[in-house]
Amino acid sequence: MSEVLPTLLIIDDEVRSLETLRRILEDDFDVKTASTPDEAEKILQEEWVQIVLCDQRMPDISGVEFLKQVREQWPEVIRMIISGYTDSEDIISAINDAGIYQYITKPWHPDNLILSLKNASRLFALQRQNESLSIELKMIPGQLDRRLADRRQWLRENYRCEDGIVRSSESCMNSVCEKIRTLAPYDVSVLIAGESGTGKELAARALHYNSLRWDKPFVVENCGALPDELLESELFGYKRGAFTGAVEDRIGLFERANGGTVFLDEIGEVSPAFQVKLLRVLQEGEIRPLGSGRTRKVDVRIIAATNKNLEQEVPEGRFREDLYYRLATVSICMPALRDRVEDIPVLARSLLDTAMKELGKEVQGFTDEAIACMQAYHWPGNVRELQNEIRHMLIMAEGESLGADLLTPRVLRAVPESMPAIETLAGLEGTLKERVEALEARILKEALIRHRWNKSRAAKELGLSRVGLRAKLERYGLEKVERLEPGTDKGSSKAAS
Repeated sequence: MSEVLPTLLIIDDEVRSLETLRRILEDDFDVKTASTPDEAEKILQEEWVQIVLCDQRMPDISGVEFLKQVREQWPEVIRMIISGYTDSEDIISAINDAGIYQYITKPWHPDNLILSLKNASRLFALQRQNESLSIELKMIPGQLDRRLADRRQWLRENYRCEDGIVRSSESCMNSVCEKIRTLAPYDVSVLIAGESGTGKELAARALHYNSLRWDKPFVVENCGALPDELLESELFGYKRGAFTGAVEDRIGLFERANGGTVFLDEIGEVSPAFQVKLLRVLQEGEIRPLGSGRTRKVDVRIIAATNKNLEQEVPEGRFREDLYYRLATVSICMPALRDRVEDIPVLARSLLDTAMKELGKEVQGFTDEAIACMQAYHWPGNVRELQNEIRHMLIMAEGESLGADLLTPRVLRAVPESMPAIETLAGLEGTLKERVEALEARILKEALIRHRWNKSRAAKELGLSRVGLRAKLERYGLEKVERLEPGTDKGSSKAAS
């Protein structure tokens, strides 16, 4: 595609001068010429001229006077004068009256003239960009308002009623979600307790987006990740010069969230000294930025979360009693994933859908065998660990479904609860023989899954004959679980994540 050259109009009553200028400039510009102002005006009306180079001394009208007319009708055109006269009055008049970009004197050097005209062309392009940006800037506030409103509405719809928490119809999470819906409209502080990875932040977002503050900011701060000084500056802000490196004023998260909700994660990790400062915010509704002598009022709802037992921390002196009761107007306890076994099929499917979108890889689903192993595992890392496990399975998968052989060893060694023989033998009670048999069954199961139910390979690894392995499988009731058909994952979801 050929480059579009900028259009240059040259006006001079001397034909030889016009031809000379055309010959020198036509490689870099789309040159139009006119020997009279009338011809020039006709060209300006018909062509998209970007630069006008006009001789100062012409019979009927001076260059400055003509360019004054150009300025009135086509103000965006870059106007330049070329003249053999250097009268100061002409120059001043050219600059002031006609808005001349540059006054070029004769004799001129070709290279200097080309450079001046190229600079004029760049100036024209910059003017056009500036006009475009000005229009965009005028439209941006409305566009941003619409985008922000759309985003808030999406968030509200995503967390409305079903809270965005994935669970089955018989889940123990149903009572938790019901409590969230009940609490959300009331402007009270809430303390969310639970192990790491159980979805405390998800519950906090559900509280916010179902509250009357849903259209205001929701900000998050991990209190366990920062020392007191940094945490104070992050939450309360600071004034310039408050400490080394404070080169300008900074607004803290409490002010940024004014009218909305502040979610303080890992609140049990803050020091007793900082707890006092935090208590003032809850009691008085005001903060004082670092380095400032004045307090500022803030209107925020505080939702805190912890994986510690704060009721136990209070009598042991590690957490202030008055702050605890300020935070825990109402408490919510998030159950661990091991207590939500019935949710694992639908939760795993939801996490798989998300992982497939992020990684750009598609599979049909999980096998029953994989689900059974996941339900048997105790998941110390809760939903976060399950999420990582599913991403690992998806990355390593070569087939259309995710089988149990893709699970990591720590999950694979768990005893599937769907197998009655093993469930009976795996209890803590029983004779030595029963406990040894339970361990043997678990080893057999793990070896078979790792070898994708290839009995010859499993027997070889375990030092058994194929006949001996088959006898043990029959004894313990170990049979391969068939793969799930697409879309037949167990359970049903109350909501989408």
